[in-house]
Amino acid sequence: MEKILKKEFIVPIVVIVICMFLCVISKKIIYRIFNLKNAKTNLAKKRTIANLINNIVKFSIVLLGILIVLETYGIDTKSLVASLGVVGIVIGLALQDLLKDFIVGISIIFEGEYLVGDYVCINDFKGEVLPSNLRTTKIKAYTGEVKIIYNRNITEIINYSKGSTNLIVDIDVSYDSDIKKVKEILDDLCIKLKSDYKLNDISCLGIEQLASSSIKFRIVALSNYSEQFALGRNIRKEIVLTFNENNITIPYNQVVVHNG
Repeated sequence: MEKILKKEFIVPIVVIVICMFLCVISKKIIYRIFNLKNAKTNLAKKRTIANLINNIVKFSIVLLGILIVLETYGIDTKSLVASLGVVGIVIGLALQDLLKDFIVGISIIFEGEYLVGDYVCINDFKGEVLPSNLRTTKIKAYTGEVKIIYNRNITEIINYSKGSTNLIVDIDVSYDSDIKKVKEILDDLCIKLKSDYKLNDISCLGIEQLASSSIKFRIVALSNYSEQFALGRNIRKEIVLTFNENNITIPYNQVVVHNG
């Protein structure tokens, strides 16, 4: 009976129970703070941050419980903590690149520089952000290649999904064309395209360049970056069909061969 009631036996059990209780309660509190069940926006970001904070809190609780149990058995935890600190410094120096990856990864998550599904350009590589981790970022290019970038190597980020971007479509017409007629046709086409594709804004800016063998008109459409590839193809198709209907010539290079 005395052995059962000994401090060395009871304290570890009590500490384990309390640690388990604190881990469960802290998780509920953290998830309630981030309101993940009712979150409608940035759910992935909130879930990632909540999991990160929960893991840090859980690790701290378990570490504190272990120190209390060791203290119960007469182990000098102060010197142990000091020793662990020295070991931690040595490990940190050996794994400094890995720690840099994690620190940058945490910073990216908290600052919301990009999320899964965003279209970005990182270190001159463009693509869609795939599910990643705190160490690396995965980007899938339009052509299918997947690039894995260590977070410490990320120096430049362009996020195309933060807002609408301009799609620019240039159209060449011959110098023989009626410039006023071309402008009117493109203006009417922009009105049609805006209605058909439900665009926020699209307009013909007019003559952009007087090239050596053509006059270049420019159309600018405001749209999401993820839709621009398909939208650009559709706009060019509509331009060709409209020009054919109105007998407007699109110039092309010609080679003239003279027999000697």
